[in-house]
Formats: sequence, structure tokens, C-alpha cells
Amino acid sequence: MQRTFSGADAGVGAEYAWSGNRKVGEGGMEITDATETSKIEMRLEFIKPFKASSTNVFSLDAADGGTNVTWTMTGDQTFLTRIMGIFRSMDKAIGPDFEKGLAKLGSVATADPG
Repeated sequence: MQRTFSGADAGVGAEYAWSGNRKVGEGGMEITDATETSKIEMRLEFIKPFKASSTNVFSLDAADGGTNVTWTMTGDQTFLTRIMGIFRSMDKAIGPDFEKGLAKLGSVATADPG
């Protein structure tokens, strides 16, 4: 898989793009809004295997001994995603990816930097 980083080094304007095999596809994301300690918003664009765009928001809320993270993804339903939704729940289709991503975020956030 080929990865490209561009735009700002961090925060709003930071961009990441990827291109790979059929399983990975092609797309990119850009941080469009960030509020320190409470929110990160990103525009996500898929190009292959099909075109789709969405907005992903990570909301961060202080909790006893840590932080609760809520990850939401919203976007317009295209004809293709409507058809896919008839045969498979989007929650079941991408839910496992959300769970893996949040688990990885948790392990990185709690890792000892030293």
C-alpha cells in the first residue's frame, strides 16, 4: 500500500491518502476541525473500489481515570450504499473496523512513551 502525507504537519489541514490493492482501495482524509481535548473532525473520501465521502468525528469526554471517545461517521447515501444497505447492515459492515480502530487508539493512548 502506498501512503502519502501532505498539508499541515498536524491539526487542521493535515492530509493522509492511500492507494493499494482491491482490499485496501484508494482514498484520503483531511482534518477539517479540531478543538483541543474535545473534538477532531475529518473529511473522508473513498475513490476505489467505489466513490463515497463522509465526515468522521472523534468526540472526547473526560471520564474517571481517562477519556471516553465517541466515533461517528455521517455522509450522504449514494445509490450503491442504499443497495448495499438492503443486503447488509452498515453497522455490521463497518462496526468491526470501528471497534478495531478504537481498540488500537486505546492501546496507543495508554502506551508508555519511555
